[in-house]
Amino acid sequence: MAEQPAVSVIIPHLNDADGLRLCLTALAAQQVDRPIEIIVVDNGSRELPDFATSLVPGLRLLREPTPGPGPARNLGAAMAEAPLLAFIDADCVPAPGWLASILGHFDSHPETDFAGGDIRIRPARPGRMSAVEAYENVYSYRTRLYVERYGFAATGNMVVRADVFRSVGPFGGIGSMEDTEWGQRATGMGFRIAYLPDARVSTPSCSSFAELARRWDRHVAHEFRSVNSRPLGRLRWLGKSAVMAMSPAYEVLRIWRSDRAPTWRDRGLALACVTRVRFYRCRRMIGLVWQDNAAGMVDMWNRENP
Repeated sequence: MAEQPAVSVIIPHLNDADGLRLCLTALAAQQVDRPIEIIVVDNGSRELPDFATSLVPGLRLLREPTPGPGPARNLGAAMAEAPLLAFIDADCVPAPGWLASILGHFDSHPETDFAGGDIRIRPARPGRMSAVEAYENVYSYRTRLYVERYGFAATGNMVVRADVFRSVGPFGGIGSMEDTEWGQRATGMGFRIAYLPDARVSTPSCSSFAELARRWDRHVAHEFRSVNSRPLGRLRWLGKSAVMAMSPAYEVLRIWRSDRAPTWRDRGLALACVTRVRFYRCRRMIGLVWQDNAAGMVDMWNRENP
């Protein structure tokens, strides 16, 4: 009988064969002394990534017809055989030592129920970030903050004990912020989360400001829907939009101190982009007050990003 794997790595995939190749190549190069299981769950790609089974011997390729990374991850978790479930996105590349850091932490910290690792931007041109890349490297994946203040881990780099996952239940569907909702449900049930700075993955940035803006449309609409029904909700929302417009002035020190913007060029680009983003968010926030179309914005985002 084959030895039980120590960890099951679960990768949802949709029409990103090149990203999946990079991810699997990096996983195959991980140096660990225990068996691991890799499960790729295709979520309706135009072409099934059959190459994955030849790239990594023993890899399991599954299909999940229900749209959304949450359902794909749920299927992978249901089929996994290991006591640890490691979730990573198909466009993420794990750094050397990623799995070793995960296994080492969970071996030595039985009190940890689930964890989030570090996520950094992988520039399209190595060593020379664009403005959007510099911004995203500082702001888009603040994984320590997610874990330590908000009690969730981004599913692009998240690990959970299999029995804990079963206790908490599945991820939400395509219309939800599934990582936030799952993590906060878990911490609300008393399960303990940890941050793993040495378990790092890299991911590509948005390719343009327009793509970045569409991502913020979804977040703004979700947040507005949650506050709109509260007493004085719209008044508070307008106050928050005004603060949003003024907030770039307060970001100078954050960018200066960040190890994610190591050069003057990176800092300047990050500050320019965060200013543009905050003004864009302010405009969208005010627009929702006068024309409440939050549900339509979320539905449009989901159609464009199945």
